[in-house]
Amino acid sequence: MITELSSQEKVIGVKQSRKAIREGRAKQVYLACDADPAIVDPVAESCAMAGIPVEQSHTMAQLGQACRITVGAAVVAVL
Repeated sequence: MITELSSQEKVIGVKQSRKAIREGRAKQVYLACDADPAIVDPVAESCAMAGIPVEQSHTMAQLGQACRITVGAAVVAVL
């Protein structure tokens, strides 16, 4: 669940998340439902190819708040 993001090891942001997916370190990926599809769609495709579960039911603001950062987050990968 999204409340777990504050305590779990994670990376925040598109570049870091894509790197974690590529390296096989990502266990779950959260994509913001209100993020630009041009940004999150390639990440979703990478997750699908790697068999990583994706959650897309939260906004950028909710993901940012769950990660305890002051800005929104389009992508968060739990390691």
